[in-house]
Amino acid sequence: MLLSIKSKKKSSLNSHIFNKADQLHKALQQERAAGKTIGFVPTMGALHDGHRSLVLRALAENDIVVCSIFVNPTQFNNLSDFQKYPHTEEKDIQLLNSINCRYVFIPSVDEMYLEDPKLLELNFGALENTMEAEFRPGHFKGVATIVDRLFKIVLPHNAYFGEKDFQQLAIIRSMSVQMKHEVNIIACSTLREEDGLAMSSRNLLLNNDQRKAAALIYQGLRKAQEFIPHQSVDAVRTLVIRYIEQSPLLRVQYFNFVDPITLENINSWNKNDDVQGCIAVLTEGPRLIDNINYIIE
Repeated sequence: MLLSIKSKKKSSLNSHIFNKADQLHKALQQERAAGKTIGFVPTMGALHDGHRSLVLRALAENDIVVCSIFVNPTQFNNLSDFQKYPHTEEKDIQLLNSINCRYVFIPSVDEMYLEDPKLLELNFGALENTMEAEFRPGHFKGVATIVDRLFKIVLPHNAYFGEKDFQQLAIIRSMSVQMKHEVNIIACSTLREEDGLAMSSRNLLLNNDQRKAAALIYQGLRKAQEFIPHQSVDAVRTLVIRYIEQSPLLRVQYFNFVDPITLENINSWNKNDDVQGCIAVLTEGPRLIDNINYIIE
C-alpha cells in the first residue's frame, strides 16, 4: 500500500509510506536499476533531532533515502518497557516529509516476522557478553534479526546509526559481516541537548525532576577526563558513579571503560590508547545509556 502524505511545510517531494516489505523492495529495485544510491536510517520512531541528523546526512550522501519506523518487540526483555515505548507516528511522518525523505517504511510486527519468526543465531563473541547484554538478555539477537531483515528488504548502499547505542553499533557491524551484507555501516556522532543529555526517544518518558537529574550523566562522563590517567581505572569509575548518584533519582547500572573495537574492559591506562566509557543509568522511569571517547595522554 503506497500513500502520499502532505506536509504542513512546503516541500518539493512528499514522502511515500510503505507498510509491505515486498512493495518497498520492488520500488527500491527500480531505483537501483536507475543507478541511484540508497541510504537507510532504521529507527523505532519517536523521532528527534538526532534521528533528523542521521536522515540529513544520508540525504547528503545518497540519491534516495529510506527511513524505517518499527518498534521491535524481540529486543525488549521487559514487556512493560515495550508497552511504554513512545509512539508518535504522525509527527514522525511530518518530520520526514519536511526534510524530503523519499521513502518511509512502517511495517507491522506480523509483516516483519511472518516469514521466519526465529531469531538469528550468530556468534558475536565478547561483544555480547558485557554491558547491555549482561542486563538485557536476548536484546542483541532481536536487534540483529530485525536489522538483517531490514537490510534484505532495503538493500542499502549505506546505513546510518547513532553512536549513542555504541554496543549495538558493534553488533550490527558484526552481523553485517557474518550475513554478508554489502552495505557500508556509517556511525554518526551522538547529538545532545543543551545540558549534554544524549538525545533519545526514551527521554520523552522522563518526568521533570528525572530530566533535570539526567544531565548529571554526561557531566559525570566528562568529569572522568579530569582524573585520567592520574588515578586508576577503578578509582575513576568510582568517582564518576558517585558524581552521578549524588541525585537520589539516578542509579548507575554499569560504567565500563572498554576497547572501542572489541569492547573488552580496560584495566589500566596506556598512553595514546583510545578508550570508550560506556554507561547505563536507571531512573524510576526509563533506563538511559550514553558513552564518550577518551584519548589517553
